[in-house]
Amino acid sequence: MVAVLVYDGVTLLDVAGPAEVFKQAGAYRTVLLSPTGSDVTSNLGVRIAVDGAVSAERASDVLLVPGSDLYPRAPVPADLADAARMLAARAGRVVSICTGAFILAAAGLLDGKRATTHWKVAGELAARCPTCHVEPDAIYVRDGTTYTSAGVTAGIDLALALVEEDHGPDVARSVARSMVVYMQRAGGQSQFSAPLEGPPPRSPALRKITDLVTANPRGDHSLDELAKHLNVSTRQLTRLFRDELSTTPARYVENIRFDMARALLDQGHTATQAASRAGFPSYESMRRVFARKLSISPAAYQRRFRTTRRAVAG
Repeated sequence: MVAVLVYDGVTLLDVAGPAEVFKQAGAYRTVLLSPTGSDVTSNLGVRIAVDGAVSAERASDVLLVPGSDLYPRAPVPADLADAARMLAARAGRVVSICTGAFILAAAGLLDGKRATTHWKVAGELAARCPTCHVEPDAIYVRDGTTYTSAGVTAGIDLALALVEEDHGPDVARSVARSMVVYMQRAGGQSQFSAPLEGPPPRSPALRKITDLVTANPRGDHSLDELAKHLNVSTRQLTRLFRDELSTTPARYVENIRFDMARALLDQGHTATQAASRAGFPSYESMRRVFARKLSISPAAYQRRFRTTRRAVAG
């Protein structure tokens, strides 16, 4: 049996996606429980009828805690954390979807464990649960009998993994085909993230360098050349990057070029064109960066993310 803890503001897809996987597998009974037994309203305003209260359920094979937009922004209510703790004590496995990890953390269920959540709030989870080891790029993480997953549709990935764990790859593959989803997605969350989002450098000097690189990724941005622009030593420039951006000048330049290459691929440029226009020395050097950051090739990235449309004959 899968017990799903629902509450006002719960993300509907976090509930429906995994529930559909378990239904398609045909070997699970799913029950929806709320802390008080009252029906709840999802983030979309859809009312969810529950099967009962948390206190009425004795045991489950899986406790599934879906996420919400509410709790990365606010503390998790004590009654919700208590409900998760109570159900977890009676569950064989404890699973969170997306920001449901914040509820597990508030209940003390992630202390000392590896975990993940949506890449946008991974830093906040790490701050709220300092004993956790948060892995921001993972699609899902298993630590013993505790499972956490990334944003929204990653809950489907994790549910498929649980089905495979319970009933083997053939059943999981059949469900994935039926739902027209990947059985195992290549790469991590960085495929979907914007890695350079964040505050600009504090110092005007470093801002001058980052603006220079962003404006012309194809330029000569070796450490020596960048240091000359500011008339500082290479050691001092390296320290500025480390202190303000937690990276190196070379890695910053690489990230800017990587972002531009992704944008060019999204616009339909060939991989060779993208490599040249983004400032990579060669296609091969760009391919190595894509493999390291996304675990896929530039061509695979372009096929997956350029468009959701398919050619129509006519």
